[in-house]
Amino acid sequence: MNGNPRGLRDTRGPSRDSIPRRDFLMRSGGGFAGVALAGLLGTERACMGSAPGCAMDKNSLSPKVSHHRPTAKRVIFLFLQGGPSHIDMFDRKPLLNELAGQNLPASFQTPVTAMGEQGSPLLGSPRKWKRYGESGLWVSDWCPNIGQHADRLAVIRSCWADGLNHVGSMCQMNTGSILGGRPSLGAWAVYGLGSLNENLPAFVVLLDRQQMPHGGVRNWGTGFMPATYQGMLFENGPVPIPNLNPPAGVSDNRQTMKLDLLAGMNRRHAEAHGNDDELEARIKSYELAYRMQAHAPESVDLGRETEATKSMYGMDREITEPLGRQCLMARRLVERGVRFVQVYSGAGNKWDTHQNHEKKGRQLCESMDVPVAALLTDLERRGLLDETLVVWGGEFGRTPMSEKGDGRDHNPFGFTMWMAGGGVEGGQVIGATDELGLWAVREKVHVHDLHASILHAIGLDHMNLEFQTGGRLERPTINTGEVVKKLFTG
Repeated sequence: MNGNPRGLRDTRGPSRDSIPRRDFLMRSGGGFAGVALAGLLGTERACMGSAPGCAMDKNSLSPKVSHHRPTAKRVIFLFLQGGPSHIDMFDRKPLLNELAGQNLPASFQTPVTAMGEQGSPLLGSPRKWKRYGESGLWVSDWCPNIGQHADRLAVIRSCWADGLNHVGSMCQMNTGSILGGRPSLGAWAVYGLGSLNENLPAFVVLLDRQQMPHGGVRNWGTGFMPATYQGMLFENGPVPIPNLNPPAGVSDNRQTMKLDLLAGMNRRHAEAHGNDDELEARIKSYELAYRMQAHAPESVDLGRETEATKSMYGMDREITEPLGRQCLMARRLVERGVRFVQVYSGAGNKWDTHQNHEKKGRQLCESMDVPVAALLTDLERRGLLDETLVVWGGEFGRTPMSEKGDGRDHNPFGFTMWMAGGGVEGGQVIGATDELGLWAVREKVHVHDLHASILHAIGLDHMNLEFQTGGRLERPTINTGEVVKKLFTG
């Protein structure tokens, strides 16, 4: 029977087309108040959904207007998990070998170290160093292939951070804070600028091993921002994206109908329960997954590369194959419009050389040097390097003092990172550590300065990139940090 002939009160609740009076007043009032507030604050531009970091455009991956003219369109962040030894790779310290076996001189401030062995004797660095390129940049025999790109590198020798151990330090290098819960740098980049393509994720994470980094997914998560902007982990191996293809016998039309049904159900749920960022992100992930079924298989198919290219990346050698595969994957992804790619070298904390530093360090550099150099070469050959910012480094460096006789401890007080491409002036050194490589002493560059500089390269002002949560405006560098202008002006 249709209708309600007895005039009884309908206890089934409001229909799908009706809105309870309280909800109507709340939504209407809130909406008009929002319009008035936008006028008072001069945020009409933000309401258009085209402003960078538009908080009123949550979950949108559509391209947004940058704050200023960028020098790069995309970023590849090569992350050496565990802390590479700067004094064995890019920061030559002759005095270290002269004083090897002695205690740290009294003139040097003694740091607090992770393992508490401040009084250990200095550990020499038996490297052979060479000047490369027209710039004469010093690079050790552990990185001869990267050395060939010396004139493209801007080496920052004066980096420093706040964390002392891996979890906090990893978290800070990825999110700006040693405490969990904040968005990652890649998430901020995507939030501020949107995606460069419709068929692949805007932010992708690649691991050279099966182990997860310390802190896990929060290293590429979104914290208090919508989940739409989080990084997508591509798995290591021949099938980077599991479950991408539909089951056998499921036609494209059937797949489309299924996704349309799910989208409709999710939309009705969202309308009934108000904004739900997680649900909105899931809806968009379904839509992206469908588009990826057509485009992603080609993007991650390294079999389409020539044998010469794969050999250049070291995929024909056991020691270089894991990172070589991921560096080649990174090139293919940025070539197809992925905005932010983070590649982990030594995933699972392999660069942590507390013991047997000489042997481990040499092997790690051998696994990393060829793939990273090949990436720079390949990007340049394809005309991608000028618009791709390549960032290299770890969460901290290593101490000049020994640990357990033949190892090096964590050193967040002074370490090296470098950048190339994306408008960076190569062939230069920025800042310095002391004569033993322990403390950053000149033109110090904090993690927040590094993040501000990376965002600057892609056209974002770190102090104007904002997200409102919990009644306050949040920024990627937590209200500090300065762009390292020398990176872009030489």
